Amino acid sequence: MRFTDQVAIVTGAAGNLGRAVCAAFEKEGAAVVRLDIETNLLDQRVVDRAVKKILEERQRIHILCNIAGGFRMGKPVHETSDEDWNFLFDLNIRTVLHTARAVVPHMLGSGGGKIVNVGAYAARNGAAQMGAYVASKAALMRLTESMALELRERKINVNCVLPTILDTPQNRKDMPKADPKRWVALRDLAQAILFLASDDARAIHGAALPVTGLS
Repeated sequence: MRFTDQVAIVTGAAGNLGRAVCAAFEKEGAAVVRLDIETNLLDQRVVDRAVKKILEERQRIHILCNIAGGFRMGKPVHETSDEDWNFLFDLNIRTVLHTARAVVPHMLGSGGGKIVNVGAYAARNGAAQMGAYVASKAALMRLTESMALELRERKINVNCVLPTILDTPQNRKDMPKADPKRWVALRDLAQAILFLASDDARAIHGAALPVTGLS
């Protein structure tokens, strides 16, 4: 029970990975606060109000897991619309900025905490027909590193995971000829996230942990 008496915020909690992460935290004793479509993470005022309410009810936030995000691909960079660029940078970057603004000041004032972001293994390099997506997830890695350097002396760990394709019902439907055994099981990615959120990872700052499935 690594997280007994700890409060964890999970964004994107209604999605496949969000549900798996919430269940894993609860199994290990955490009080989980789920933020999803009912909380507009693109509106700073909405996020601030949500965090204020959590603090009124729970008094403390120990962990922030930024799982909310988006994916689109299919066009080369020169044909990618502003709509797609804005969609991906809003969901993959702006949501993290908004939760950080709301949660980090509390963590600074209460002795520290853990922040775990979800990046993408594909974003380590450029990829054809995925320019906007990999750019947004690469920016998330740099953001994670910057926050880690800013906050490590204040007892806040900031790290991210870099999964490959997740084994979800949607991906199985979209890629029926692929072998899902080579994908990342949701429970395995959830365990990697829990590790980075735990005291076992107290010496880890700014890491981008690849989670690439079974060999």
